Amino acid sequence: MLYFDSDYMEGAHPLILEKLMETNMEKTPGYGTDKYCESAKNKIRMACNCPAAEIHFLVGGTQTNATVIKALLRSYEGVVAADSGHISTHEAGAIEAGGHKVLTLPQKQGKILPEQVDRYMETFNNDQNNAHMVHPGMVYISHPTEYGTLYTKKELEDLGRVCRKHDIPLYLDGARLGYGLAAEDTDVTLEVIARCCDVFYIGGTKVGALFGEAVVITRPDLVKNFFTLVKQQGGLLAKGRLLGIQFDVLFTDDLYIEIGKHAIRMAEKLKNGLLEKGFEFYFESPTNQQFLILDNQDMDRLSEIVSFSFWESYDEPHTVVRLATNWATAEADIDLLLESV
Repeated sequence: MLYFDSDYMEGAHPLILEKLMETNMEKTPGYGTDKYCESAKNKIRMACNCPAAEIHFLVGGTQTNATVIKALLRSYEGVVAADSGHISTHEAGAIEAGGHKVLTLPQKQGKILPEQVDRYMETFNNDQNNAHMVHPGMVYISHPTEYGTLYTKKELEDLGRVCRKHDIPLYLDGARLGYGLAAEDTDVTLEVIARCCDVFYIGGTKVGALFGEAVVITRPDLVKNFFTLVKQQGGLLAKGRLLGIQFDVLFTDDLYIEIGKHAIRMAEKLKNGLLEKGFEFYFESPTNQQFLILDNQDMDRLSEIVSFSFWESYDEPHTVVRLATNWATAEADIDLLLESV
C-alpha cells in the first residue's frame, strides 16, 4: 500500500531527531524558558524581519487556533472565516466550544477575498440591530488553504488594510506554511506575512517536526498575558525545550524551506504524471495537496493500492479525493504510484 493520506504520517526530520538525542540528558528550565526556545525565537524573528515579535510554542494546530482566537476575541465576538476553513469544518467545533461563533463567508478556491470581508463588515456596521448580533471581531485565513491554494502578496496586503480599516486583527493559520512558502511562483514570504498579519503561526507538525506550532504575534501589545492564557488552555508544555529544539533546527540553514521545496517537487511530479494518464483535477493547486476527481468505481479500485483522503462528493458518480506529499515523500513511491495506476 502506498500512503498519500496526509503530510504528517512520518515522525520527524532526521536532523531534529539527532538534536533531540544530542541534548536529551541536558537539564534546562521548563515552559519554554530555555536557551533552545530563545534561539528558535530569535531565528524566527530574523526570518520574519520582525524583531519585536512575541513568539510562543504550542503543540498542535487545533489547540493553537482555539487559544489564539480565544485570546483575540471578547465574549460577544465571532471570527470571520471561509466556509471551507479548517476552523469551520475540521476542528470538531473547538472554536464554538470556546464560546465564539465562526462567521462563515463563501470560499473562492478556499480563500476569502478582501472585498468580501469589507462588504461583510460594512453590512454589519450599517445594521441597526447589530447590538443584538455576534460581532465580527477578527478574520481567520489559512495559507495554504484547505484546498492547497495560496493567497498572493496583494491579497494579503489588501486583507490587512481591510482589517485595519475596521479595527479587527487578521490571523493566519500556517499549519502547512512551509509548503506555501516553498511553492513555485509565490510572492508571499514570511516577511510579507509578518507585515500583513497581526498574528500567525508557523506549522511544524505537518512540516518536519514531531509536533509543534510557533505562534508569532507581530504586535506584542495586541494580547496581554498570552503565556498565561496558553497555560489556562492546557497548551503549555512543561518540557518546552522539545518544541524549541525542533524549531531551532527547522530555522537553521533554511531547512524549513528546503524540506518544503522537496514536497512541492514531489507534488508536481505526481500531478504531471497523473495528468499524462488522463486524470482530472478539481482545480490547480501549487502546493503539496492535490485534489483528484475520480469516478467512484475508479476510486474503489485505486484505494486497493493507494491510501488517500476522501475530500467531498463532486456529483453522484464522482468523488473528490486528496493526495498529499510531504517533506519525507520518496520519489520511488511517486514512480510506483504512477506505474500502478
